[in-house]
Amino acid sequence: MKKAYLNWSSGKDSALALYIILQENTYTINTLVTTVNQKYKRISMHGVDEILLKKQAESIGLPLDIIYFPEEVSMETYDSIMKNNLQKFVDRGNEYAVFGDVFLEDLRKYREEKLAELNLKGVFPLWKEDSKSVMKKFLSLGFKAITVSVNANLLDKNFVGREIDEQFINDLPSNVDPCGENGEFHTFVYDGPIFSKPINVKVGEKVLKTYPSNKNDTWDNSFWYCDLLQV
Repeated sequence: MKKAYLNWSSGKDSALALYIILQENTYTINTLVTTVNQKYKRISMHGVDEILLKKQAESIGLPLDIIYFPEEVSMETYDSIMKNNLQKFVDRGNEYAVFGDVFLEDLRKYREEKLAELNLKGVFPLWKEDSKSVMKKFLSLGFKAITVSVNANLLDKNFVGREIDEQFINDLPSNVDPCGENGEFHTFVYDGPIFSKPINVKVGEKVLKTYPSNKNDTWDNSFWYCDLLQV
């Protein structure tokens, strides 16, 4: 079987990608790889506590490799840290990297170019699937997830800390992708067919965070986060 590592965000897309890869039986997943803010010990973009990340890996039954990043990081520094860390996966015999991306062409191109520098190849199990179909498949398989971060310019406070279900999908505005593929929302998966036991959590404090930006920025900078607490 082909040796691979899986880029694990703690959310729905990476969870579904892992499930599909395990069912296909073509790749051996040696480890889950997650980027974490070194200062706050929380998953990049998702804001989930590192402790819950480790609980996920434990329940899934796969090793976890954490790549730590400083609070403020340029693209050059990001690329350098990633390349240095990914080299160790190559050294372990991995030839493939699995991602949960659905349709962002520029992001896939960027990933494949960076992987090629290390003679790695990208694998995209969800690529070009219809976003709503991806969500329906996720739910039909018995996965359970909670939103932990939402783009405040597109979704209000009530969308963070919500259970992902059909009602959530139906409530999304028409300009929001059902998968949140453009970064509209991020999730934490706490149960499903890849887990040996659920991760018991409850929704804690909700906080609005706005990050510095300038007129040349092309990304959004205001997000609602909710803290997930282990129970």
